[in-house]
Amino acid sequence: MNRILLFSLCCLFFFSCKETKKEKETVKGLITENAMVVSAREEVSKIGNLILQQGGNAFDAMAAMEMALAVAYPYAGSLGGGGFMVYRLENGDIGSLDFREKAPLAASKNMYLDSITDKVIPNKSTLGAMAVGIPGNIAGIYASHGKYGKLPMDKILAPVIALAKKGVIVTEKQQLRLEKYRESFFKVNDSTMLFAKDWKTKDTIKRLQLAKTLERIQKNGRDEFYKGETAQKLVDFMQKSGGIMTMEDLAKYEAKWRTPITFTYDDLRVISMSPPSSGGICLAEIMKAIEPYDLAEFGHNTTKSIQLITEAERRAYADRNYFLGDPDFVTIPSETLVSDKYIKERMSSFSFEKATPSSEVAHGNIEIVESDETTHYSIVDQFGNAVSVTTTINGAYGSKLYCEELGFFLNNEMDDFSAKPGVPNMFGLIGAKANSIAPEKRMLSSMTPTIVEKDGKLYMVVGTPGGSTIITSVLQTILNVHEYDMGMQEAVNQPRFHHQWLPDTVKMEPKGFSDELKAELTKLGYTIDATNSPVIGKVEGILILSNGKLEGGADPRGDDKAVGF
Repeated sequence: MNRILLFSLCCLFFFSCKETKKEKETVKGLITENAMVVSAREEVSKIGNLILQQGGNAFDAMAAMEMALAVAYPYAGSLGGGGFMVYRLENGDIGSLDFREKAPLAASKNMYLDSITDKVIPNKSTLGAMAVGIPGNIAGIYASHGKYGKLPMDKILAPVIALAKKGVIVTEKQQLRLEKYRESFFKVNDSTMLFAKDWKTKDTIKRLQLAKTLERIQKNGRDEFYKGETAQKLVDFMQKSGGIMTMEDLAKYEAKWRTPITFTYDDLRVISMSPPSSGGICLAEIMKAIEPYDLAEFGHNTTKSIQLITEAERRAYADRNYFLGDPDFVTIPSETLVSDKYIKERMSSFSFEKATPSSEVAHGNIEIVESDETTHYSIVDQFGNAVSVTTTINGAYGSKLYCEELGFFLNNEMDDFSAKPGVPNMFGLIGAKANSIAPEKRMLSSMTPTIVEKDGKLYMVVGTPGGSTIITSVLQTILNVHEYDMGMQEAVNQPRFHHQWLPDTVKMEPKGFSDELKAELTKLGYTIDATNSPVIGKVEGILILSNGKLEGGADPRGDDKAVGF
């Protein structure tokens, strides 16, 4: 009888394990043998994949996907924006490219202040032509392609132009975004502008003017955008709209190669973006602060794990807001900020017994916030090269200013500067002197395109939109894989939380955390905000599995898609 019972229990355990394993496999993302791209739209990912299948590499795919985002995802993609790229070559060489927007030559420190009251003029840095920084996207793709690309640029742009002419089908989420911002479009554009139409789900939006612009760039190269007919049309439009952009501004713009931030966490080597992005330094501070603790033992999204990560984030963001800016204009103590000694000192006041109020963390009178409306794409090609790119026009549809003749929105990136130290920008964050406005200066960013190695080999490519939540979303995705043994899709799917020093609240995705957990954190002194954060980040990740295959993680919070072969 005991033998029969034991056999029955063993069978029950075996089949339960099989079922558990089966359930876990259902959250796996797309798995491919050779190459993978992940982006915010299926059309964009398909074009990146096509370029790779035609023999192109990750840098060719980057150029195609950057331009395809301008066609398919105008909410955050545009010829009128900028961004950052981190890369790792097949041989292990690493680097990064800064194609962040810059302030125009006519910009000045107090350009958004009322000369009489010395107060920030509402909407001047967010809406319309005065909000626009000098775009860097075209310079970025040509710099990247010129150094590492394989295919000719005319071949790379061909499917993007075809997509613009064919048009993109409106998704349900896209319809909701267009409805939300339609009234804002009318404030700075004619009522006949393309996106002012009452677009519905399954409608097709053709980008014919953008196609013409892309054809000129295809024919004439980078200089078409910065010195040619397109440049002149853009400057004429900007000045007619009340802006200060000039032909000299465009002609002087250059993308800049920079050395990425690198650091170790356990057996991982993390490679991320350096200033003027705060992403790499912040990520390093947070991960080094939590490294001495056993997160796996604490458990995923438990009270202790959330408390530890929150306190590390609090201290890193306080430093971000005070010290960081454009390294070409300010001196940044990068080595000190990520040193073990400094981080140990910063965490010395941490206790699991209670929250550390942000008012007790240094530089408590300074705060920064930026737009959530960014986009990211990750690429691993069949040759072993990896590219991680985050790009933006800042706010949703940027400045809302749309150049009908050229077919794209302009950014409102100037709002990411400190219009006046101590005064919040459109997203509630307050800036410091290190991020004040100056001609040709690049504004501070949280964009965190990241690549992770394990045992000296490529392991992860990850990044996300989300403004100030970018850093913490990338962090949690890496930890979900490394500490909690998740696959990439499972890691991306997990509910996320965020703390950025000020305001002194823990933002949580509303449906992802139990009332009991939130009550425990509240009892410890944390203020929980689970009402205004329906989405934190839209992560696009690629994980190299132990068998060498690739798993893509496309965020279900958007229309995101992984494609590969």
